Amino acid sequence: MAAAQDNTADRYDGATGDDLMAWLGLSRIELRSTVTSTQDVAHALAASGATAGTLVLADEQHAGRGRQGRAWVSESGAGIWLTLIERPTDATAIDVLSLRAGLAIARGLDEFTTGGMRLKWPNDVYTARGKVAGILCEARWRDGMVEWVALGVGINVRAPTGAPGAAGLAPGTRRVDVLREVLPRLRAAAVMRGHLTRDELAEFATRDLAAGRTCLEPIAGKVVGVDADGGLLIDTGGRIVAVRSGSLVLEEEAL
Repeated sequence: MAAAQDNTADRYDGATGDDLMAWLGLSRIELRSTVTSTQDVAHALAASGATAGTLVLADEQHAGRGRQGRAWVSESGAGIWLTLIERPTDATAIDVLSLRAGLAIARGLDEFTTGGMRLKWPNDVYTARGKVAGILCEARWRDGMVEWVALGVGINVRAPTGAPGAAGLAPGTRRVDVLREVLPRLRAAAVMRGHLTRDELAEFATRDLAAGRTCLEPIAGKVVGVDADGGLLIDTGGRIVAVRSGSLVLEEEAL
C-alpha cells in the first residue's frame, strides 16, 4: 500500500520528535502535520523495513478510518491520531490485540476523565458521555507468519464536531500527557503473547459497557461478556454463542 501524501512536522504541541522518543521509549517517530490516514503511512514504512516501535503521529487526518471502512473524524489539534508498528512473533495474540489494546488505552486514560473508562467489544473506548477512542489493528502476513501489525488508535481529546455520540477528555488535557500515559501501555500490550489472561478477562468485565444489555448485532441476544479468544459471548435465549466477527449494536443504539 502506498503512503498518502503528507507533510513532515517539526513539533507536536511543542515537543520535538526526539523529545517524544525519549519520553515514550520508541525507536522512531514520524511526525506529520496532515495525512490521509496514519495507517497508510505506517504500512508503507513497515513494508520498507521500519522496525517495531515505530510510531506515526499526525496532527490531522483527512481520511481517518475505523473498522469496516468507517470514517473517523480527525480534526487538527482535537485529538491523537497515531499508528504504532509492531512485529509480534505470536500469531495467536493477534486475535485479541484490539481488546488488549483497549485495556491498555483505558488504563492510560482513566486519569483524564471522571468515572473511569469503559470498553465496548471489539475496539471502542468510552467515557460516561460517549465514545472517546477507537482502535484499528491491521496485520500483514507472509507464508503464514505475521510480518507486521499496524495498530491504529484515535483518541478524542476534545469532542469532535459533527460526530453524534462522541466525547472528549477532561478540559485542559494535553495531548503529550496522554501520549506519555498511553504509549508505554500500548507497546506492552502489543508484545504480549497468547490469548487473554484471567486477570485481563476480569478487568475487561469491570469495564464492559455492554454486559447484561440486549444486542441486535452481530446476533440478537443478551451480552454476557468476552472469552479468552476474544469472542463476544451472547446469550441467545437457551445457549451462549461466541461471535468473533462483526460489530456490536446494542438495542438502545438502534432506537
